[in-house]
Amino acid sequence: MNKSRGPQSSFAPVMPQLSRRRFVTGMAAGAAMLGMPVGASAAAPRVSAAPQTLRGNQFDLHVNYLPVNFTGRERTAVATNGSVPGPILRWKEGDTVTLNVTNHLAHDTSIHWHGIILPTGMDGVPGLSFNGIRPGETFRYQFEVNQSGTYWYHSHSDFQEQIGHYGAIVIDPAEPDPISCDRDYVVLLSDWSDDSPQDIYAKLKKEGHYFNRRRRTAGDLWQEIRQKGVAQTWRDREMWNEMRMSDRDISDVTGYTYTYLMNGQTPDANWMAQFKRGEKVRLRFINGSAMSIFDIRIPGLKMTVVASDGQNIEPVSVDEFRIGVAETYDVIVEPADDRAYTLFAQTIDRSGFARGTLTPHPDLRAEVPAMDYAPVLTHRDMGMDHSGHNMGGMSGMDHSGHDMGGMSDMDHSGHDMGGTGGVDHSGHDMGNMGGMDHSQHAGHKIPGKTTGLGRAGYGSNAPVRHYASEYGPGVDMRAEMPANGLHDPGIGLRDHQTRYGRRVLTYADIRNLTPTIDRREPEREIQLHLTGNMERYMWSMDGIKFSDAEPLMLKYGERVRVTLVNDTMMTHPIHLHGMWSELETGDPQYIPRKHTILVQPGSTISYLVTADAYGRWAYHCHLLYHMPGMFREVRVV
Repeated sequence: MNKSRGPQSSFAPVMPQLSRRRFVTGMAAGAAMLGMPVGASAAAPRVSAAPQTLRGNQFDLHVNYLPVNFTGRERTAVATNGSVPGPILRWKEGDTVTLNVTNHLAHDTSIHWHGIILPTGMDGVPGLSFNGIRPGETFRYQFEVNQSGTYWYHSHSDFQEQIGHYGAIVIDPAEPDPISCDRDYVVLLSDWSDDSPQDIYAKLKKEGHYFNRRRRTAGDLWQEIRQKGVAQTWRDREMWNEMRMSDRDISDVTGYTYTYLMNGQTPDANWMAQFKRGEKVRLRFINGSAMSIFDIRIPGLKMTVVASDGQNIEPVSVDEFRIGVAETYDVIVEPADDRAYTLFAQTIDRSGFARGTLTPHPDLRAEVPAMDYAPVLTHRDMGMDHSGHNMGGMSGMDHSGHDMGGMSDMDHSGHDMGGTGGVDHSGHDMGNMGGMDHSQHAGHKIPGKTTGLGRAGYGSNAPVRHYASEYGPGVDMRAEMPANGLHDPGIGLRDHQTRYGRRVLTYADIRNLTPTIDRREPEREIQLHLTGNMERYMWSMDGIKFSDAEPLMLKYGERVRVTLVNDTMMTHPIHLHGMWSELETGDPQYIPRKHTILVQPGSTISYLVTADAYGRWAYHCHLLYHMPGMFREVRVV
């Protein structure tokens, strides 16, 4: 591998500085692809065209610049085949697909096929899978399609995903589809900002809650005093102030800068899908956003969830579900009336929403519901649900050392994926993993049966362990008593059944439609902590940022349990490339397979992995601005 073009290209915090000549060359190439004269972008900006659906097994994809206007201000997006989102790619299970991707930009690009099980060289992560696609070059992706369902694709270069480089994938099954429907629609959610992603990231590095416009005010203080009294209010405020945290810091980037899109359309543009009364309509929800978690409902319609992350599950009837960044859910709805319905996707922090309309006639519109209340973090979300326990000490909340200077920790330029010589492993049990720090990554052998509810997560009998690497300036809290996140619908949804009468999907509801393929007990367990310092906007695993971390080593064919402990008060969608993450929901016979796992604040969750894919794989939080630090290489040998 060319180390000079190593892993930093997959998520570099700052795009390369372009000469005017290179930029104009790239714009000319993009303009040619769009069939418009060079310079037309300044004279005639336009909103992105609706994505086409491309079918077959041979595809030519062109990555180019596209003038867009989502908010009344002209901006330039990175588009695929002239649209944002890019075209819907419709494949067939069992086919070998060939995708020729040509880069018309002035800097490198890439495409990662999210959730697709394929050879490591086709995975599309610069610095791990390949060197990226240089300007003016074409890269040929070719692989056999061994699955069916709803997936998506996106750039793994720089911050291109934030500015339009993403699209949907639908794979038709080789055998008759067990999910019958009369109509089939992709519903791709995303977030758009007129600010450049580099500016957004720079603001977060200077002030982690820069985009949070719901911080406490003097009026909130007086209201709390009236409700709880001066003494209790003082104790609560003192705790949060000592931790230098806000109980209203739900999302890093909010509707203050984001416009939320549904299939590339703003809420005002109102994407529409038609139906006839009595039809079964399949809606394939994809969260293709950079930083936004959505809660989805269709007022007046029950939704039957039939697939999660592309995999068929036993149908579950719900009124609402949360979809993390990079997750997909397929639902069936059956409108019984000749009326319109709103597809409503509000963000987790309630700062904005995407919406569309399901209607029998284009002239019919449905009312847009009001957003729900904005949630507030509690002890539970800090991993400190001490119900019935002594609250003394709070020793796990070490917040010393909040030096705001520097901010240089997230610079990954020039880093070699394999080189992690700066990590001090003295005093650790190194086991037989070739130099890995076993106190943090390799886990322990599992004696006997390990099913049932354990202390660290479903299926785990291991206690939650904290490591020396978690005690430093990059970590501002640790979850001493994390809750199990399996039955938790998530912050802001926990009271919706009693408050609104809405049934909310939880991970515990998901049961695979077909039996578990690999029924072996795991040989060992890997416990990983999701860590960070919100004030400094530093993210990591086990307190070690990616540039300093050694790869996670897996032996080909082994069965392992991964237990994630979220030591932060943010919700993290964690994505393992190349292999399934089999979520332990309590039924080992029908374990659901996912590619992205949403980990609640201050909670823990576990899943099984069969290491059946040789090579180097990315493993990371899918929140785009967390990814530079909260990232690991997984190496299967």
